[in-house]
Amino acid sequence: MTHGGGGRAMAELIRDLFQRHLKNPALDQGHDAAVLDVPPGRLVLTTDAHVISPLFFPGGDIGSLSVHGTLNDVAMAGARPVSLTASFILEEGFPLGDLERIAMSMARAAEEAGVPVVAGDTKVVERGKGDGVFISTAGLGVLPEGVAISPASARPGQAVLLSGPIGDHGVAILSKRENLEFETEIRSDSAALHGLVANMTDAVPGIAVLRDPTRGGLATALNEIAQVSGVGVVLEEDAIPLRPGVAAACELLGLDPLYAANEGKLICICEASDADTLLAVMRAHPLGSESARIGFVVEDAGHLVVMRTGFGGERVVDWLSGEQLPRIC
Repeated sequence: MTHGGGGRAMAELIRDLFQRHLKNPALDQGHDAAVLDVPPGRLVLTTDAHVISPLFFPGGDIGSLSVHGTLNDVAMAGARPVSLTASFILEEGFPLGDLERIAMSMARAAEEAGVPVVAGDTKVVERGKGDGVFISTAGLGVLPEGVAISPASARPGQAVLLSGPIGDHGVAILSKRENLEFETEIRSDSAALHGLVANMTDAVPGIAVLRDPTRGGLATALNEIAQVSGVGVVLEEDAIPLRPGVAAACELLGLDPLYAANEGKLICICEASDADTLLAVMRAHPLGSESARIGFVVEDAGHLVVMRTGFGGERVVDWLSGEQLPRIC
């Protein structure tokens, strides 16, 4: 508890662990708030919280996930991320070795993304009143001129694109949580998407909608877009990319991959005439190499998402009443 008490132990924890690994000029100013030089343009600000269980999983951990998830929220507005903040809520007794591992992973993810963590905070709660570590973040970005992406901008006739296979993150977390072993290891797709988005908006500034299908997966994200935009969406089942291992795991566990979480994929809704251009740009980027056109937007007073199945029928892809897997991010 002394590490959260505001005294010497807390100062040493911040200096020797967080500041050592997350070091950058803005953080090194030592203020309670960072002083930043921000490029001209409209600001985009997001806040996020990360309570994932387990903290370490195939393909990442809560540290890298907190960076990727926050950057992706900024990127889905079409913005270029500028900086991050992070607040750590630690449970008494949490191993310092694990905390350092998380901080190092967070620093590595921020450095690879080119977006520094410029301010932070640390609190400690009594044993039994937390669950190891929770991380709360904020992300600041700048929106380029001419980009106006909104979940309310989907219109009939537009194309629906997906940047790659779905369900990797959700199945990776479940396999680790339940100690399940598959023939091939399923790894989280956790990744920062702002570089991919920058390439896309440079090529087609008029993209209508971007959304990362995290909790609730592809199905929930598309239902949200359909509801907010007042449209319907038709999906082609055979066009949706899905890794065989994820498909097999979902079948074994009774899960629908359409609702499984993703942390490194995006949905793009654009004019049909721009779809081929965007697919080429997406496939040229490492995080979009398996991109596909999976459907289209239609007029629908009921704002339904409908799947055309591989057997030639149709089914409604509805909202989930709850979450398939809690504490996924």
